[in-house]
Amino acid sequence: MEGRYLINFDSRQLPYYETELLIIGGGIAGLYTAWKAAEIGLKPTVLTKGTIDDTNSGRAQGGIAAALGETDSPDLHYKDTILAGAGLCDFNAVKILVNEGPARVKELINIGANFDRCGKELAMTQEGAHSKKRILHAHGDATGAEIMRALAAQIKVQDKVELLEQYFVIDLLVDDNICYGALAFDENTGQCVVFWSKAVVLASGGAGQLYQYTTNPEVATGDGIAFAYRAGAEVMDMEFVQFHPTTLVLPEAPRFLISEAVRGEGAQLRNSRGERFMPRYHGMAELAPRDVVSRAILYEMAKTGEDCVYLDLTCLPRETIKKRFPTITATCARYGLDITRELIPVAPAAHYLMGGVKTNCHGETSVYGLYACGETACQGVHGANRLASNSLLDGLVFGNRIVDKVRNYIKLSAPEEHPHFSCQELFEPAGSFTCIKKELKHTMSENVGPLRTTQRLTQALAFFDKNSWLQKHRCRGPREMEVRNMLEVGRLIAEAAMMRTESRGGHFRLDFPETMSRWQKHIIIRR
Repeated sequence: MEGRYLINFDSRQLPYYETELLIIGGGIAGLYTAWKAAEIGLKPTVLTKGTIDDTNSGRAQGGIAAALGETDSPDLHYKDTILAGAGLCDFNAVKILVNEGPARVKELINIGANFDRCGKELAMTQEGAHSKKRILHAHGDATGAEIMRALAAQIKVQDKVELLEQYFVIDLLVDDNICYGALAFDENTGQCVVFWSKAVVLASGGAGQLYQYTTNPEVATGDGIAFAYRAGAEVMDMEFVQFHPTTLVLPEAPRFLISEAVRGEGAQLRNSRGERFMPRYHGMAELAPRDVVSRAILYEMAKTGEDCVYLDLTCLPRETIKKRFPTITATCARYGLDITRELIPVAPAAHYLMGGVKTNCHGETSVYGLYACGETACQGVHGANRLASNSLLDGLVFGNRIVDKVRNYIKLSAPEEHPHFSCQELFEPAGSFTCIKKELKHTMSENVGPLRTTQRLTQALAFFDKNSWLQKHRCRGPREMEVRNMLEVGRLIAEAAMMRTESRGGHFRLDFPETMSRWQKHIIIRR
């Protein structure tokens, strides 16, 4: 089948490893799942594309949401999540998230994750679309890094998890809808390697690098979604891309995330004329859902002709800002901006993909032996628009639920032998095609961004058609493989966005601006 694999190979002629459980991805979802699997006696192998420092998880600033406060409850967290999800949340998945979430966070505390405290009590803040202060944070604005530190330390203590860095997974090895493992490229040796496994868990993160401006690291190119789709797994809700409203806009600076917690602490958004504008767009003003705030900022930028709006923290005491947001303060200072005295220029950037590989509430995909969790997965918990700080919780809760299912699958259903896999039909490309990446980012940003139309989406799909010839050619290294994966995922986003002729959550059509009850359904795509 054309486009099934990225390279020519023969599994009988390649070096191989055998493992009980293969986990693809070294962020919070992957490391947590590996830790829990090792706790019940499994011996997982974790493959990371770069290192465990190259993840979205480690960049998470704001915190992790959990109903642990005295005046809070899972029911309130449930209502906030459902409201933010714009009618597309899976009710059962959300109930699982909010009810099991507190126990998962307490586990992190028990293994040494140092969340900030006020005296002996956990310090909590409020973020957009939350009705209560339920966001736990660490070191002010370095929550993800602290959770990663705690999980990595726990894995080292256990000594049951094999962590292999700099392994680029090329394709899943699936036959008769059963997953037998994966084909990977070892960047340490320059060799292709086969990993035979009784079960595989995808935790490979999102696809923010499809866009010119993103909060995501360089590794976030949608690889897991792409190779799962090529292997026959269903994907769902791909049209819903969340753009974070406030990322730093300065010459020579990357689009650095300015956490939602900044607005939770009282910061206000102002346009280039100094006017506070969010109260005109939503009753919750700066704490409205992310899709609302992002569109409001884009409208204000269009009205004023500027490339940004401004975030004003100067209402807060200087020492409070420096203590609560040390990473943001230091990063902005590095580019000559004193956020305790000056306004921060901000604009939306691609941040999170609500869609992904379709799973049930136990992480099972439509392919036997293949599971998914974290941003790679989509069980409908975030609906059309993720509630702030639910992403880290998602990875923990559904990673935990995968473990019991994997144990039973390995014990009762995992095949004892694996078939032979090969591909010999791909042509040698005439030259490098990594140059397409720049054009792809421009196409996605211009045509499949926060504001969409039929015309723009048609142009995007024409771009993907123009480059479909690449499916006949082999990739000669990980960077070309990334381009193929980005084209795969970009097309899925554009196709789903064209199908959905309404506006809902992270998907907004200027030509179909209303939310339609007949579209209160999911778009599922299978190769």
